[in-house]
Amino acid sequence: MPDLGRKSPAKAWDEDSARGIAAGLKDVAGPLLPILHALNEQFGYVDERAIPVVAEVLNLSRAEVHGVISFYHDFRHEPAGRHVIRVCRAEACQAMGSEAVVAALEKALGISCGGTTADGRVTVEAVYCLGNCALSPAAFIDGKLYGRVDATRALGLVRS
Repeated sequence: MPDLGRKSPAKAWDEDSARGIAAGLKDVAGPLLPILHALNEQFGYVDERAIPVVAEVLNLSRAEVHGVISFYHDFRHEPAGRHVIRVCRAEACQAMGSEAVVAALEKALGISCGGTTADGRVTVEAVYCLGNCALSPAAFIDGKLYGRVDATRALGLVRS
């Protein structure tokens, strides 16, 4: 599973770099997903301008590339904040209060789930299972998994 947290600032979008990534991975088995993951890792998101580049390198239609990007929630469409908070909203976590966690984060940060604060510091995202159901509700903050995250604990983790 790819590292879902951001460890270092992403580089600015650059078509030559994107083309180099795509060309460098085009010969691996099933190259589209590895290329998209590499672009996401390099730039912090998959820029719309990458779609025709990847399509050309792999001899795919733009629709095929766009379809894969839009299907998987791990591919961002814009840069994330320096800190990424992913709250599980699957059934077990919902039953244990994840919706209250999301509501508290949205209120405290002044953003909706899926958004980034105006200063670019924090992004809050929904995920649908972190595999930590026994300790629900679960959250994944900057690459670290937390269990039994209620609203108070979530806000404390954000502040720290």
